Amino acid sequence: MQTGKIGVTSENLFPIIKKFLYSDHDIFLREIVSNAVDATQKLRTLASKGEYKGDVSAARVEVKLDKDAKTITVSDNGIGMTAEEIEKYINQIAFSGANEFLEKYKDDANAIIGHFGLGFYSSFMVSERVDVITKSHKESSQAVKWSCDGNPEFTIEDVEKEDVGTDIVMHINEDSKEFLEENKLEEILDKYCKFLPIPVIYGKKKEWKDGQQVDRDEDNQINETEPAWTKMPSDLKDEDYQKFYRRLYPIGDEPLFNIHLNVDYPFTLTGILYFPKIKNNFEVQKNKIQLYSNQVFVTDSVEGIVPEFLTLLHGVLDSPDIPLNVSRSYLQSDSNVKKISSHINKKVADRLNQIFKDNREDFEKKWDDLKIFIEYGMLTEEKFYDRAMNFFMFKNAEGKYFTYEEYEKLIKDNQTDKDKNLIYLYTTNTEEQYSFIEAAKDKGYDIIVLDDVLAPHLINKFEQKQSDKRFVRVDSDVVENLIKKEDSAKEELSWEQKQDLSPVFQAVCPEDKDYSFIVDFQDLGEAGAPMVITRSEFMRRMKDMSAAQGGMNMYGDMPESMNLVVNTSHPLVKKVLESKDKKLGSQLEKIGTEIAAQKEEVSVLEKAKEGKKEEEVPQADKEKLDELNSKLAELEEAKRNKLSDFGKKNKLAKQMVDLALLANGMLKGADLDKFVKRSVELIK
Repeated sequence: MQTGKIGVTSENLFPIIKKFLYSDHDIFLREIVSNAVDATQKLRTLASKGEYKGDVSAARVEVKLDKDAKTITVSDNGIGMTAEEIEKYINQIAFSGANEFLEKYKDDANAIIGHFGLGFYSSFMVSERVDVITKSHKESSQAVKWSCDGNPEFTIEDVEKEDVGTDIVMHINEDSKEFLEENKLEEILDKYCKFLPIPVIYGKKKEWKDGQQVDRDEDNQINETEPAWTKMPSDLKDEDYQKFYRRLYPIGDEPLFNIHLNVDYPFTLTGILYFPKIKNNFEVQKNKIQLYSNQVFVTDSVEGIVPEFLTLLHGVLDSPDIPLNVSRSYLQSDSNVKKISSHINKKVADRLNQIFKDNREDFEKKWDDLKIFIEYGMLTEEKFYDRAMNFFMFKNAEGKYFTYEEYEKLIKDNQTDKDKNLIYLYTTNTEEQYSFIEAAKDKGYDIIVLDDVLAPHLINKFEQKQSDKRFVRVDSDVVENLIKKEDSAKEELSWEQKQDLSPVFQAVCPEDKDYSFIVDFQDLGEAGAPMVITRSEFMRRMKDMSAAQGGMNMYGDMPESMNLVVNTSHPLVKKVLESKDKKLGSQLEKIGTEIAAQKEEVSVLEKAKEGKKEEEVPQADKEKLDELNSKLAELEEAKRNKLSDFGKKNKLAKQMVDLALLANGMLKGADLDKFVKRSVELIK
């Protein structure tokens, strides 16, 4: 028996592996099985070149669990090793600058393993001792057994082994007993090894017999050696893609369609990406793309490796140009990964464009399930934005679809304002904003539906890109003001008149902490609604964007500002105003006379102050001015109170405000009940 010391220049290697890979220590099985697969493939290669005469048709890797012996054994019938090769590949980890490297990467064991092929040593994370029993494919080779208990010391001795290949026997330590459970091992193998290119056997297939699971004679192969992405697209049918999707994701909706990637220059990349149905609430389902390197699972956390918006997709990417065992920060800075990311971005856009061109009708049917993904890409990737403009679609309130270019042609003649801006009218809810939509249609306008969570951000992006285009929500103003064609010729009330009328209708606006109301008066014509509630486009859009970002800015906390537009030409409004004049006319006239007199006196005193310093103004005049201003404020307050009291008691005024609220879906609960009862009273 030979004994020796592993040629590592720092004895800290084992503690580093054990400590810093502990959080992800199930990776040991991937490493050992992957090494076994490599050994098997190497022997196949030698056989294909005539350098090995043995039979390689039954190439396989077998994983065995022995709970009593507390061992996990990974066996292959691959290339095997001689004693000299063990010395070279296992004992002499004397790479240059090892001390310096270990010190630099002591907090990142993945980097150690990935850079220097130390995957075998990950077995010591879970083992108190590891035995390697191996026989080389070379003629007349002596089988040998190498043993190590996790210290630099090892033993090596000759043993009997009939078949070519290697057995790695891991004697599981007390801290890792969880890996001695059959289901746990099966779960790890399914995660890391289910698409390896060599058959991986784990026990026997089971069947239900006499009330319990029993082993059958058939080996349990846990992997699919030729998954769909390794085949040519021409060799696959739609059902093959669907079947593979179900292999990846047994639960969930069917995908909309897929992209099959097959690139061999300037890097190698294969894979299948699926477009899932994405919900409007934008619950980003990360960890859905699985990253492989030569069919060996690397990670399902691909943020920073592929463009952010592509993390919404499902599927598989495989590239031997992606390092197998390195940290994500390393992956993100790797030049090949960046090239791959850029290429996938382009391929996804090209595929979407091709689907749009080949079958626009089907593309339109899938648009509502697809748009969030496309919008997210347009918002986060400039190159994708430019490409997506070819197939981005607007859906209008009639349910018809248009490309950006088609829609511009449709509305250009009728929806260009007096300042040459093209106005895109949109709705976020066709039911709640129905009356506004109908009013706009009556004007000959077309309305698009932008009802998803990313719409406010996308609108801003469109407006930034094209300054002569504006998006206006259909309920942001009265229909006459949505698209200003010319300066208004209608007579508007003076500011003083509005001040006199505002308290009447302000008094019947709902008191709600979420809304604030500003009363305005406009001539909307006798056929127009008596009152219309509109929402400031700017403030509402800011609040929508705030909500999408979690409400973490000042707009999220502010009450929403509403405009209550009173139609001064409507007969019902005129009726309220006539009632106001009849009941309060003489009282308001008397207060008005007093206010005018007070203002006149104030004006005289203010004029007398002109050109004088503060100390030059007589004290008596100052006191008189303060007294007049105080009296004036009292008169103004008294006038407002009388108008407010009148408004509160006027059922017709309240009814018209409630009708406007009802049209906006804002009348609910007790207020809706009162409205119904009041309606009955007014009808009688």
